[in-house]
Amino acid sequence: MAKILVVDDEADLELLIKQKFRRKIRENVYEFVFAQNGEEALQRIAEHPDLDIILSDINMPVMDGLVLLSKLPDANPIVRAVMVSAYGDMHNIRMATNGGAFDFVCKPVDFEDLDLTMEKTVNHVAQVRDTIKAIKENNILKMYVDENVLNFMTHREFENNLAANEVLEATVMFVDICGFTAITENVPANTVVNIINSLFDKIVKEILAQKGHVDKFMGDAVMAVFRGNYHLDRAIDAALSIKEQLKSVEEIISGDKVFRPQVSIGINSGEMVSGNIGATSLKRLDYTVIGDAVNLAQRLQSTAKANQVIISEEVYEKAKESFKCQKIGEVTLKNKAKPVVIYEVLE
Repeated sequence: MAKILVVDDEADLELLIKQKFRRKIRENVYEFVFAQNGEEALQRIAEHPDLDIILSDINMPVMDGLVLLSKLPDANPIVRAVMVSAYGDMHNIRMATNGGAFDFVCKPVDFEDLDLTMEKTVNHVAQVRDTIKAIKENNILKMYVDENVLNFMTHREFENNLAANEVLEATVMFVDICGFTAITENVPANTVVNIINSLFDKIVKEILAQKGHVDKFMGDAVMAVFRGNYHLDRAIDAALSIKEQLKSVEEIISGDKVFRPQVSIGINSGEMVSGNIGATSLKRLDYTVIGDAVNLAQRLQSTAKANQVIISEEVYEKAKESFKCQKIGEVTLKNKAKPVVIYEVLE
């Protein structure tokens, strides 16, 4: 239902409007609100923020239609005004349109023409509202989906082939906040959320600074992916920076429990598949990377101790010229048939 404000000082206009549009009023197509001058119209606009259009005369006491028109952007920037006036000369039409009027209807009113004008104006306002809604939803979406994913989603072929994927060389990093599960048993839920969000904020800033993107948050862990030139070096730089940033975070004391924020990090580099994983029929997808290289990165993180950045021997061979590493030795990782030689990145 469209809500329309009629602004006119003619005493019989309200009755005439209700007669001419009685059917659409009865069918809840139109709802009318009335005011006798521009000042009263501003009060009605404040009382009815869901107004769609305004039908306003020009020549009125207290505040005329052109002055009202100039105040609409502040009163309600979405509503659109159609001037309905006997002053249909070119000067007044230009004054109205330059002042922001959406359209102009001359008196005596042809109500069929007015109805078409109202319908056109209501459709325009609906499009404006849809656009604003889309912008708000997009801004909210940006808080949940990484910018790299959004850029991929804007490709024309994205909707045409949701099952499409690509094989790429990249680096995956898993960052886990150590000992966080224990503190959740002694701290109120709201406090827990605030703590973990503040830690994630520091972690993610370092990931983004190295042009990585957050693939997902998993409880108190973060999965990040680095692509492009020097992706391995950038991932390790991010990991070392995360460790450094968390040193400045104060201890969290709850009763007899003391929590010092530290992370364990696993990094692996290699070939992986990037694409949409999930149930297409249910319209629930996750744009992510999968593969043995990804699984190994997560296993490396699970074996890392607090404040350690762990890499495989294969990654060490690629990174040893740029970073100082220390060999830890062979470890048996879950779902891995053979032991894996691991290294800790020191600096």
